[in-house]
Amino acid sequence: MRAFTYQRADSPAAAAQAVAATNGAKFIAGGTNLLDLMKLEIEVPTHLVDVQDLGLDTIEETGEGGLRIGTLVSNTALSAHPRVRRDYAVLTRAIQAGASGQLRNKATTGGNLLQRTRCSYFYDTNLPCNKRQPGSGCAAINGVSRQLGVIGTSDKCIATYPGDMAVAMRLLDAVVETVKSDGMTRSIPVADFHRLWGDTPHIETVLEPGELITAVTLPRPPGGRHFYHKVRDRRSYAFALVSVAAVLQPDGTGRVAFGGVAPKPWRVEAAEALLPRGAKAVVERAFADARPTRDNSFKIPLAERTLAGVIAEARS
Repeated sequence: MRAFTYQRADSPAAAAQAVAATNGAKFIAGGTNLLDLMKLEIEVPTHLVDVQDLGLDTIEETGEGGLRIGTLVSNTALSAHPRVRRDYAVLTRAIQAGASGQLRNKATTGGNLLQRTRCSYFYDTNLPCNKRQPGSGCAAINGVSRQLGVIGTSDKCIATYPGDMAVAMRLLDAVVETVKSDGMTRSIPVADFHRLWGDTPHIETVLEPGELITAVTLPRPPGGRHFYHKVRDRRSYAFALVSVAAVLQPDGTGRVAFGGVAPKPWRVEAAEALLPRGAKAVVERAFADARPTRDNSFKIPLAERTLAGVIAEARS
């Protein structure tokens, strides 16, 4: 790990200003992803701005009947919150499907949204990776790509966004609140928060330099029955090959989002209108532009079977 300087911020605006003003600076909260990447010298920040003391760790009711979740709320606290368990159960299930209990105790809501890919080529500094070193190439495209993306990818990168929580957030139409280095705030629909890779896979979100996540807001709960099914190579502490988050209503309508298949949580609202026709129709529409590799083409029928299982459970 390379040397760096460190400071504790005393306000969100001050934290944003400090990161924006220092070349190579990064925010740190739980550190469950950043510290690992620093040890491997994939991330080499010159300065760390600690945001853990900013008081952004509460969950509050909104006037519209939703919830406002502070960026520093731990994954454990969020998944265990009574209102989340009752009205946003898909979020509880998604969070508890990820990582270990110890990591969930440290991982934060904002940091979870910002976690970087777990592509093995990204982690191997001996191989080219456009996310790690822009312009160096993508070893994954002609390599072992079983775990990687089938849709929303590009000729520059086929890595997937690895998280579970964000898939549920996308299903629930969450909004990410931020503060910029000039003190201005903005609200970003989580649907627009993560970018597709295109020609710049090293730019993963729409955040500006120094922009700090302060909260995530959930709208009124969608009702219905909530599901999160995660298919992986082992039962725990593994990232999704495919995951399905769904809210299904008694009349067969609902919402569905997929994880483990794209650079961002994958939800195609037009496909949801086909839910009464079954999983095959939904997946054909949601993955109409898929570009799987030889190694991961199984992910599309796996997504269909996983969604079919969710629909069958909802009908039982």
